[in-house]
Amino acid sequence: MPAKAVVVVLLLLSALYLVLLVQQGVRLLLTGEVVGVLLGLAVLLVPVLCGWAVVRELLFGRASERLADELAVTGGLPVDDLRRRPSGRVVREDAERLFTRYRAEVEERPEDWAAWYRLSLAYDAAGDRRRARAAARHAIELRG
Repeated sequence: MPAKAVVVVLLLLSALYLVLLVQQGVRLLLTGEVVGVLLGLAVLLVPVLCGWAVVRELLFGRASERLADELAVTGGLPVDDLRRRPSGRVVREDAERLFTRYRAEVEERPEDWAAWYRLSLAYDAAGDRRRARAAARHAIELRG
């Protein structure tokens, strides 16, 4: 199943869950009892926070996809010729080689969004998702 279809299904299920949470929160609010009102407010906070997180992730994903598409058109995406283990993880030496290359590129051109995006791909190949996302966010900011 394509990734976008999975995202749509998950979004629909999440929306259903959030609607049910809102209904329960409103029911608790309508009890008029202090405990019910406090619980209702707490339950209503969950959909707000979840909705914010989902929107933020969707915007990040779309912006990242836009940068990848732009690099693909210009031939700026790295070729994925990395060796992989049976688990699918990139062999450490290949990930380090890729990381060293793109870290040097960022050091040479720190204002180049494409260099930062390629560095995010290298971090991702190395399994460092937190730094990969940070580098991708920086690339998105630089690209504007």
